[in-house]
Amino acid sequence: MADVRSGVNPASEESAASTRIDPSVPHPARRYDYWLGGKDNFAADRQSGDAVAAAYPAIRTTVIENRRFMQRATRYLADTAGVRQFLDIGTGIPTSPNLHEIAQGVAPESRVVYVDNDPIVLTHARALLTSAPEGATAYVDADLRDPERILGHPDVRAALDFDRPLALMLVAILHFLTDADDPYAITRGLVDALPSGSYLVVSHATTDLVPRDVAATAAPVTTTSMIDMAFRSRDQFASFFAGLELVPPGITPVTEWQPDDPAEVRAAAAQASMYAAVARKP
Repeated sequence: MADVRSGVNPASEESAASTRIDPSVPHPARRYDYWLGGKDNFAADRQSGDAVAAAYPAIRTTVIENRRFMQRATRYLADTAGVRQFLDIGTGIPTSPNLHEIAQGVAPESRVVYVDNDPIVLTHARALLTSAPEGATAYVDADLRDPERILGHPDVRAALDFDRPLALMLVAILHFLTDADDPYAITRGLVDALPSGSYLVVSHATTDLVPRDVAATAAPVTTTSMIDMAFRSRDQFASFFAGLELVPPGITPVTEWQPDDPAEVRAAAAQASMYAAVARKP
């Protein structure tokens, strides 16, 4: 099955989403695309991206290493853990290899639901996120701050069986939620909806791993972050996994989670200042 839809008109959904595009306001997904060398971004995204790079020149390494973590985690889940269902919230603009390409490369019957709230992501997802015939992909236009909509969406329910283990992917998304959003409650509510044997995958920006002067520039104490992120410490990051069983090597810099490359050629932690972890729900 190449695509799963249930009672939703793609054309009307895309038309409604297109009215939300504001090229004058930078958006995380489009800025991320710019850092990865993509072309699906506007001048405001590039200006914002350049401002971040001026304060933290390693940002492009960070986003590349974050995607590499997503790829390794997906491969581990599909291969070693035997997971066949993935719910990827905050998917971003598609950049190959995408999650479903990796999962279905291991197990063609894998089923993947992508969730994002950016209309440009919606447009590209419809065109590019096509499944292997044995599996399924779906795209849902929704916000992480509305987990009930995600969990109850007919396309999610059509594609995924919540009586069987699945992987919840929250890769480089939770740092866009402030403490006022209560990201821990949102994550807990999503994990609570998953059956035993499911997995949680998270990567998250931190200033723990960079020099103090860089941290002070990127996340000044007296103001909100210059890149609209909530940088969190290792202890704060660990709280997302309360009650879960961490997969070895546990909580690490994003470059150090089951790396493919030998230590001498890997990017330094300060060049990709994010924590990463994968955990199993008992």
